[in-house]
Amino acid sequence: MARTLRIIRWASLGLIVLLGLAIVVLALRPQGQRTANAAGEAVAVAGGISLGGPFRLTDDKGRAVTDADYRGRWMLVFFGYSNCPDECPLTLQKMAGALSKLGPLAGKIAPLFITVDPARDTPGRLATYLANFDPRITGLTGSDAQIAAAAKAYRVYYAPAKHEESGADLVSHSTFLYLMDPAGKFRALLPSDADAGKLAAELRAALTARP
Repeated sequence: MARTLRIIRWASLGLIVLLGLAIVVLALRPQGQRTANAAGEAVAVAGGISLGGPFRLTDDKGRAVTDADYRGRWMLVFFGYSNCPDECPLTLQKMAGALSKLGPLAGKIAPLFITVDPARDTPGRLATYLANFDPRITGLTGSDAQIAAAAKAYRVYYAPAKHEESGADLVSHSTFLYLMDPAGKFRALLPSDADAGKLAAELRAALTARP
């Protein structure tokens, strides 16, 4: 029985990894290879699934917000949590570095950090945590159902309260950065291992591209 459970667990993990790789490959194809809708807007498709969508959350100042509140700016979206020991702080540092490198262009971006640990990440906690990186990065939290809905829209994998060998209450989650255009449409999926310079170059290219 134990062996069977291990096989099932590893098989499930393999499927998650393959899905993540498929999304990266398809989302990062040249613009001309992406599917376009009737209005000519770029639509990223991963196995027929579009990324991104509406959300209703609470920002780090305690205000109720939706995705529509960020229309007119490019949303740079990252899912993580404040207790994350490695990927989250590293990615947030890169986001902060990229914003700094962009100069005035950074004003066109709404950098968003959506928690996958809403039970602990209150608005106040997110505000304190993100102050360590860049005040322009907005933290978003909400109920379990609201976070689940946002994660589903972005096809984010997360597994709340997975206990590691250390006994720490860690949350497994995917670590991609999602770039949404000013109309709320998905434009690019960026790997979290891109350094601040590469991230800034990708954002500058998107912000200055001709319509």
